[in-house]
Amino acid sequence: MGQDQTKQQIEKGLHLYQSNQTEKALQVWMRVLEKSADPAGRFRVLGCLITAHAEMGRYKDMLKFAVVQIDTARELEDPDYLTESYLNLARSNEKLCEFQKTISYCKTCLNMQGTTVSLQLNGQVSLSMGNAFLGLSIFQKALECFEKALRYAHNNDDKMLECRVCCSLGNFYAQIKDYEKALFFPCKAAELVNDYGKGWSLKYRAMSQYHMAVAYQKLGRLADAMDCCEESMKIALQHGDRPLQALCLLCFADIHRSRRDVQTAFPRYDSSMSIMTEIGNRLGLIQVLLGVAKCFMIQKELDKALESIEKAQELAEGLGNKLGLLKLHCLCERIYRTKGQQRELRDHVVKFHECVEEMELYCGMCGESIGEKNNQLQALPCSHFFHLKCLQTNGTRGCPNCRRLSVKPGYV
Repeated sequence: MGQDQTKQQIEKGLHLYQSNQTEKALQVWMRVLEKSADPAGRFRVLGCLITAHAEMGRYKDMLKFAVVQIDTARELEDPDYLTESYLNLARSNEKLCEFQKTISYCKTCLNMQGTTVSLQLNGQVSLSMGNAFLGLSIFQKALECFEKALRYAHNNDDKMLECRVCCSLGNFYAQIKDYEKALFFPCKAAELVNDYGKGWSLKYRAMSQYHMAVAYQKLGRLADAMDCCEESMKIALQHGDRPLQALCLLCFADIHRSRRDVQTAFPRYDSSMSIMTEIGNRLGLIQVLLGVAKCFMIQKELDKALESIEKAQELAEGLGNKLGLLKLHCLCERIYRTKGQQRELRDHVVKFHECVEEMELYCGMCGESIGEKNNQLQALPCSHFFHLKCLQTNGTRGCPNCRRLSVKPGYV
């Protein structure tokens, strides 16, 4: 298959894919991969296969094609191709929750000296790295990467990247419980979709609606949460987007749990767990298991709650997800206090405070913890964040966290 024919077949596959005929598109692209003698065409078709498998939640296949794409890029001996293939390798590992590998591949991308194409990809690299740091609960570095990605989006007038970064920032602030910002950023993403997204894939609309649903649920605006989640789920079902279906089911379950309707919540958690297990979203599984544990706690079935928490702990430790560990220590503290088991209670209180210290989840001005309840937060240029009220009261004469870190232990 020559260069022109390869190009025609790739376009044919794209047309099928955009018409929602995914399996037919995959068949066309796989034929190109088998028959084309054009390395640049093979590289491009591998990119199409990587994107399609990412959207379907077939992350192991996504990784397999990313590895083949790196070999093709080396054959082409072009730094731009190599940068793009390393970015796809980083994204594949991000989806599989291999966060240390994601960060390593992202750093490889940023160290490559390519042309303008590589520079345009730097925003996407920063976003992927930010998501990985967030998965590891390294919040300052995550925020630093997201802000860098946002700067790249603005400098290149890349609205699609800006939309994705806004959704990640929504997720970031939902995790550290500044629910106003957790809602503001996906609302901004939804505005971008409305203003610029006519030619975009519907997944951008679905993504912004899902993150809005999460923020509304956290704020207790459950009817709004349900509306947004239903719209997101409708698009996810139309497009066979399994990862988003799993997240929407988790959100539906959380909404029902917030209404204390655990009988409706449990099957939603089960369905979400089934898809997340199938696609390999271990980070999502931690959230599902903690939601299930909270349902059992509502029913006062504390031993069943502890069983769920134990499974979540195994996953969180395996991933290095410190926030998941903090949440489960918090739940265990409540359970053992109810049971009157003092030794276990003390053990989880100590571990909870160790997690807070390790993640720097406290305000460097007032010393109170961050992420325990809904609070307005503000980040300084160094990406350390504090209670907004503390910054307004004390001013910003340098960052107290940075000052503390710069003091050498020998001179304390």
